Amino acid sequence: MQATDNLEQLVDRYLRHITVERGLSRNTLSAYNRDLGDYLGFLRGMGVSDATQITDALIETFIEHLSATRKPASVARTLAGVRGWHKYLLLEGYLLRDSAHRVTPPKLGKRLPKAITVDQVVQLLDAAGPEPFTDAAADAATDPIRLRDRAILELLYATGARVSELTDMDIDDLIDASVTGEVGMIRVLGKGNKERIVPVGRFAQRALENYLVRTRPTLVAKGTGTPAVFLNQRGGRLSRQSVWQILVDAAEAAGLQIEISPHTLRHSFATHLLEGGADVRVVQELLGHSSVATTQIYTLVTVDTLRENYALAHPRARAIR
Repeated sequence: MQATDNLEQLVDRYLRHITVERGLSRNTLSAYNRDLGDYLGFLRGMGVSDATQITDALIETFIEHLSATRKPASVARTLAGVRGWHKYLLLEGYLLRDSAHRVTPPKLGKRLPKAITVDQVVQLLDAAGPEPFTDAAADAATDPIRLRDRAILELLYATGARVSELTDMDIDDLIDASVTGEVGMIRVLGKGNKERIVPVGRFAQRALENYLVRTRPTLVAKGTGTPAVFLNQRGGRLSRQSVWQILVDAAEAAGLQIEISPHTLRHSFATHLLEGGADVRVVQELLGHSSVATTQIYTLVTVDTLRENYALAHPRARAIR
């Protein structure tokens, strides 16, 4: 076994290791760092200062502690980070046994993604800014920030992009931002630095063009020349928190009494494509999922919709009472 390092040093080494080996995104790395930080805080509170002092019972106590205050999905994610760290310590010779190996995560119920209806999407988009093909979108009196906000929500719904993928997007990623064709394309850099090319429909294309022509030049002049597509009012790259606020404000303005987030538009994108007859593997590619099994959860939503409509519409679907 190697010479003992303090727990913080061992976590830092593990994070550097998985960054190189797995090419993790900044957001994923930040989540690992946060979860392992919680674990170290627990260990220090239990008087543990050396990795060799960690026992199976201690890890189980940590998971029980988390389960009392967090949702099962959050607990499972944290445990995955803890188990990964302990496995690393074993393989690198810092420990002689892996105390986390037998600790199991809490069972997760099957969660169906929350999607909103097409009508609700339209209400949301209209509340964010003027419809792209109207005179209002070209009117000099229109607030240019509303053109930006409309373009953001149009693009989220048109591509199913994650909010971090949208805020990380640079001008060079706009392969075809013109409106000359029915469908343009953009480059999206997803989890694990995996690149995918996603089509963009004409409504999102026009909204994006309106923003690029009318709004972005003014905003970029206020900053230091960032290549980001979407900018804040100081000319810097727009943050994920700002996109979230734009969406919440639009939902409030539209009078939508629903819980909503940028991921809601991603869920709605996938659900509406499948309801329209898209192949699940095509949707998998568009979403950037590594496995089709991840995408197939959306098919449960559409099957439920089919079942409900059948039960209501078919004359012999219900038993006679």
